[in-house]
Amino acid sequence: MKSKYVILASALLISVASFAQKDQIKSAEKALKSGDAQGAILILTGAESVVANAKDTEQAQFYFVKGNAYLDLANKKVDESKNLSLAAESYKKLIEVEKASGKQKYSTDAATSIANIKGQLINSAIADTQANKHKEGAKKLYDAYELDKKDTINLYYAASTAVNSQDFDLALPMYEELKKLNYSGKGTLYLAVNKANGNEDNFSSAKDRDLAIKLGTHEKPKTEPIPSKRGEIYKNLALILVQKGRTEDAKKAIADARKANPEDTSLILSEANLYLESKDYDTYKKLVGEALEKDPKNADLVFNLGVISAGAKNNADAEKYYLRAIEINPEYANAYLNLAALKLEAEKPIIDEMNKLGTSTKDMKRYDVLKAQREGVFRGVIPYLKKANELDPKNEDVAKTLLGVYKALEMTAEAKALKATMN
Repeated sequence: MKSKYVILASALLISVASFAQKDQIKSAEKALKSGDAQGAILILTGAESVVANAKDTEQAQFYFVKGNAYLDLANKKVDESKNLSLAAESYKKLIEVEKASGKQKYSTDAATSIANIKGQLINSAIADTQANKHKEGAKKLYDAYELDKKDTINLYYAASTAVNSQDFDLALPMYEELKKLNYSGKGTLYLAVNKANGNEDNFSSAKDRDLAIKLGTHEKPKTEPIPSKRGEIYKNLALILVQKGRTEDAKKAIADARKANPEDTSLILSEANLYLESKDYDTYKKLVGEALEKDPKNADLVFNLGVISAGAKNNADAEKYYLRAIEINPEYANAYLNLAALKLEAEKPIIDEMNKLGTSTKDMKRYDVLKAQREGVFRGVIPYLKKANELDPKNEDVAKTLLGVYKALEMTAEAKALKATMN
């Protein structure tokens, strides 16, 4: 008989706990409605320990109210990033509970809130990066990815933003996850100009874009390829690993990537860059040759080889690759610009020597020789700078560099004409 009383007492305890929990949820809802989100969270925290034993409907309601409370705080800019994530976490638990029970009351609202939170995180991350708060932006983009793992581009942007913040400990696991997913980012942009505002809109498919053209809301359709980002991903992953003293891991990461993507020439460049960093010039040259064999007419590939060579202070090879890129694509603005920058490097030792000269007759003669050499350098870069400016007139750095060259050569008419186009 005694055991029956124990069972009855236990049942009463569970019943009392259940009633108490219902009251706490109601109290939390009341606090939230009155604008006290912090108070609602405090009330719900007191029921946290027993919520796992509650009915599915009560669990769902608990997480719904909790999610709403955290979201309310985030919307009031109280610890925004943290509370957005906590709200999303609560909503996800709610959806899990209702999915397991087969009864859905709050899931639709929760899913809508999660989608809104994702948008808020992305917008907030953009604002952070514009304010040079890259680390905060990277974390928010990763939180957005955690909410919707199908949208892998947010993971890519999170990793890139973490690199911009120089936080390699934050970036490394993101890049490793991208590697695990074999993320490419390769795709197609379906673009058309919006007649109402003149902006170029991107459509999810050619069908949607073509429909907008037929409806008359858009014009000037065009399709652009989105190149693979694997090369950049593995290059950054490898560079981070090298910086951490894990060179062999870096080499393995690149090798694995190439096995999985044998036709991706950007990965050959990344591997070449890795061996260049480790001063293995023989392997570097071998990989460069392999890249050119695979795609000799790829102006981007040849240009990147120029960038790598310039980084290695191999100016002769860099000039050769830049000229080859221009030969393949005469409209390649960056090749002209980099070629001019490469040739302008010859000015520094000339200036250094000029500054060391005195006022003796011998020094003055040497000064005149150096001055002529400097003018020769400037005249040599004018064609490249003019072409770069013609191809990319909005690039202020190109225009300013060309203007400086004109002034140094006392080409007054040319400087005046260029300045008029800059205003």
